[in-house]
Amino acid sequence: MRSKKAFVNILTSLLLQVITILCGLLIPRLIIQNFGSDVNGLISSITQFLGYITLLESGVGPVVKAALYKPISQKNNDEIKGILKASQRFFKKIAYIFVIYIVILCIFLPAVFGEQFDVWLTVSLIVIISLSTFAEYFFGMTYRLYLEAEQKKYITSIIQIATYVLNTIVVIVLIKIGANIQIVKLASVFIYVLRPIIQNIYIKKKYNLNYNDVKEEYNLKQKWDGLAQHIAAVAHNNTDITILTIFTNAKIVSVYSVYSLIISGIKNLILSFISGIDASFGSMIANGEKEHLKKSFNVYELFYFSVITIIYTATLLLIIPFVQVYTNGITDTNYIVPAFAYIIVIAEMIWSLRQPYNELVKAAGHFKQTQIGAWVEVGTNIIISIVLVIKFGMVGVAIGTLMAMIIRTIEFILYTSKNMLGRSPMIAFRRFMVVAIQVIIVVILSRLIPDMSEISYIAWIIYAIEIVLLVSLVVLSTNLIIYKEDRKELINLVKHIIKK
Repeated sequence: MRSKKAFVNILTSLLLQVITILCGLLIPRLIIQNFGSDVNGLISSITQFLGYITLLESGVGPVVKAALYKPISQKNNDEIKGILKASQRFFKKIAYIFVIYIVILCIFLPAVFGEQFDVWLTVSLIVIISLSTFAEYFFGMTYRLYLEAEQKKYITSIIQIATYVLNTIVVIVLIKIGANIQIVKLASVFIYVLRPIIQNIYIKKKYNLNYNDVKEEYNLKQKWDGLAQHIAAVAHNNTDITILTIFTNAKIVSVYSVYSLIISGIKNLILSFISGIDASFGSMIANGEKEHLKKSFNVYELFYFSVITIIYTATLLLIIPFVQVYTNGITDTNYIVPAFAYIIVIAEMIWSLRQPYNELVKAAGHFKQTQIGAWVEVGTNIIISIVLVIKFGMVGVAIGTLMAMIIRTIEFILYTSKNMLGRSPMIAFRRFMVVAIQVIIVVILSRLIPDMSEISYIAWIIYAIEIVLLVSLVVLSTNLIIYKEDRKELINLVKHIIKK
């Protein structure tokens, strides 16, 4: 049953990320064409600064999910309701702090951008975009966490797919009829507010979660220990644009945001393959199934590493050609920055490769035990990025991100190998070594494939198909040869899921 639910979660999350990538690429292109690179950079900066609002969650989301796994497996409704009530109470407090944060941003960001933008434009966009973020993160957070812990993340994925498609259609229509950027963003707010509303309606109809009969105040253990993990995640997603906003200008932020858009799409596509897997691991850990956990993790690790290597190696070779096509005709700034592209792709590849270990830590609720590594990652990223950004610009912040990713990934491997999987960390390091060799082989062989014949989407698609086939051939053939035992287990798992 766990395998079946994990499969459905992965499938719907995969569809969600495909839709997100397609919609996400279309809207920024329209904004750049109709409002300019500087406005796109302003929106990207505001969005990233608003991302820091999630720090107020203090990492309580993963803590809530970890606390829910055992009572859900035991069908202990009283404890489930107690946890959810405590979670809801926590997020309501955050709503008050959120308002203060928005006021601070309305003062800070206009000062940062100086004469680049009218104060009213900056302030109005902050307020409008923040409404969407507020609804997305806080109003529906508790029930979203419950659905994920129940291994029903596919419900939230379906809701997100519907709102993404609707939002894209509305944005295209508004831009085509000449609406200003504030109206365009305001329309998105109204659509995204539908997410928590629909989600909450589903929960109330499906489950009996009446908090009024909860007698005791549930204490969310480790909610502050999760803070370090959460700060590391938020810093990973927001530090680069924050530093570029302060030390450079809106056009450079726009260039970064185009690459970030592509990388984020790829990263979220990859995350689809671990969607709901923490709930499966959490269930095994809660029930003391150590051997089952170890065997399942080994098989999943092989599958996940294969997918990541194929997608990110292809991205490494295809990102610059794609940006050439995507920004063709845009002349207000230079979007072709190969050094930055290659470094950031490698950094994000390392980040993605470490996610199975990260999910294992979250599933077990081992936040306090791994928080030092999280602080080291944040500090490394910020310090190196600030030191290098003035001389190297975007390349400097990419180097900072890469170094932080390497350090934290090593820490995750060492901790999970020793404390959770009971295996040598060399197993994971050897997998990384195989990935590095596969990437080098593909890069060398890719020289045999002719470059794009012209700057067009059709030419890029043809080139992309050739690259993906090459990468897949190299990765799958080498993995089939190297990982014989895990290969058999993976095939058996797939057969088991199909028969279900």
